[in-house]
Amino acid sequence: MAILQDLSMIQFAMGYRINEAETYILVDTPATLKQVLEQLRDAPLFAVDTESDSLYAYFEKVCLLQLSIPGADYLVDPLRVDVTPLGELFASQDHEKVFHAASYDILCLKRDYGFTFVNIFDTMVAARILGWRHYGLAAILQEQFGVHVDKRLQRYNWGARPLSTAALEYARLDTHYLLPLRDLQIQELQRRGKLIEARHAFARESLKEPATKSFDPEGFWRISGVLQLDPVGRAILRELYILRDKLAREMDLPPFKVISNDVLVHLAVTRPSSRRELLHIKGLGQGIYRRCSDELLEAIARGRRALTPSPLRDRRPSSLEITIARYEALRAWRRQEAEARQVDPDIILPNRVLIELARRSPITLEALAQIETMDEWQRQTYGEAVVAVLQRWSG
Repeated sequence: MAILQDLSMIQFAMGYRINEAETYILVDTPATLKQVLEQLRDAPLFAVDTESDSLYAYFEKVCLLQLSIPGADYLVDPLRVDVTPLGELFASQDHEKVFHAASYDILCLKRDYGFTFVNIFDTMVAARILGWRHYGLAAILQEQFGVHVDKRLQRYNWGARPLSTAALEYARLDTHYLLPLRDLQIQELQRRGKLIEARHAFARESLKEPATKSFDPEGFWRISGVLQLDPVGRAILRELYILRDKLAREMDLPPFKVISNDVLVHLAVTRPSSRRELLHIKGLGQGIYRRCSDELLEAIARGRRALTPSPLRDRRPSSLEITIARYEALRAWRRQEAEARQVDPDIILPNRVLIELARRSPITLEALAQIETMDEWQRQTYGEAVVAVLQRWSG
């Protein structure tokens, strides 16, 4: 698509000028990408977003990159053009990269291209630190700029080609307003004395590393509802979780499209033992029932055999039970802290940090310094409170 010139412009928030005409530049040739790189190099900051096919493939990939500078929106097709030259800008301290919900985009770009990221700004993280009631991009665009986003394309298959005009227009909005939004948030963060906290949070996002796509059979512990199951139910859930991943690989689908987490938990609770009983499980697709009903029943049977409760079971708390108790105590402390600040709990510390703290139980500040998922700012701000909580479980 040719670059449009001499567009009428309107003044927009914080001095940025946004095109009145709703247009974008599709970048699907090396020559066009070269021109775009020249524009980005001259910009002190630019907005970034990605679209992937995670809803349609077991091994997802980045299928579109959106980049915006004042007055121009670029949609880069990585299935048509080599995007590795963008790496120099992502790694440049001289260029600020503005994302909304940066974590997922950064992990995907690191995974697919090995990019390095420094000097980022995350408008979603900023919104959450500021305690905004809504922090999804669609809600923010509506509230701050009066822009309505058509959510019907949220589940679009970005791996399909050609991409529809409607999909490209939808994708463009993901970065079109991020720069003026960033300036609004910078002012508010400074006014409320939270900019340093935000910068530390942004830096943590940029340092995250993608995990190699490998299946962890213990990942079932992250499923909502697992802690409410009895030991047999947890053993059944683990077997079903392993089976679902096998089926997902065979079908090249994300696991949740094969069997949802809710259905896995329901199967672990109801424990059907026949095809007739399995047929009446709400939410289990007919295709999956026809394809693998026998395998599902076998997995449930294996789970039943794996852990059979004994009436003579030693009731002293197990290490797992103590870890769960520590985790719940940390969650209670975090909830109180979040309520005092009027922010969501994971702005204080995310769940993955609480899990590591519960497992390793550092009961001194020196031991806490070895928890790598916490940065220095988090340790200085919350370290004493965390240690105090864990000390109550050290005996």
